[in-house]
Amino acid sequence: MTEKKEAAALPRQRQERTGVVVSAKTAKTVVVTVVRFVRHGLYRKTMRRTSAFMAHDELGARRGDRVRIVESRPLSKRKRWRVTEIIERSAESKLDAPGA
Repeated sequence: MTEKKEAAALPRQRQERTGVVVSAKTAKTVVVTVVRFVRHGLYRKTMRRTSAFMAHDELGARRGDRVRIVESRPLSKRKRWRVTEIIERSAESKLDAPGA
């Protein structure tokens, strides 16, 4: 019985995803698409599936950037993720950067 109480007291590991910013039009919010590959149950063909996540962005990610997002508390109706790191800047955003 005490094992269950101890397990419940431990914080849950937050999910992380890596994806590409497809929209950065709103203030402090970006839309990130994450690609995953799944195998068809009958035909065994590998299929590409994409998911779009709205994420809170304090780092200033731009369209085309590869970012790491992490699960967080609900920040708005559809926003439940935060940008934690900009892994790679796109060539497009490098040209737009100030001082470039």
